[in-house]
Amino acid sequence: MLFGQNDKGILSELSQQEGQIDMSGNDLNNTSRTNWEALESMSDDDINYSDIPPLTDEFFEKAMLRVPAAEAKNLVQLDKDVMAWFQSQGSEYKTLINAVLRRHIESSGNQQLV
Repeated sequence: MLFGQNDKGILSELSQQEGQIDMSGNDLNNTSRTNWEALESMSDDDINYSDIPPLTDEFFEKAMLRVPAAEAKNLVQLDKDVMAWFQSQGSEYKTLINAVLRRHIESSGNQQLV
């Protein structure tokens, strides 16, 4: 062990001095001190972005979309016009796509879905 029993208080004090939160059980049960009402009432112009670097064209040229492996195996590319039609049917368009595919499988005589 790097720190002895007496060192826990020192570590906690150092963490608090450095702006870190003590993650003891008591602190985990505290509710957020964020003023959500004030935050939600802010417009985009009111937000201070000075500590965020601008996203340049060079950034987007190098950017890569990373999809978690579990989701990547379920990706299907649909033609733009097909996707637009399904989206025009309402907010539940993904459920509709699934239902249409399921109906096609069942009507093809192969009702064996895994």
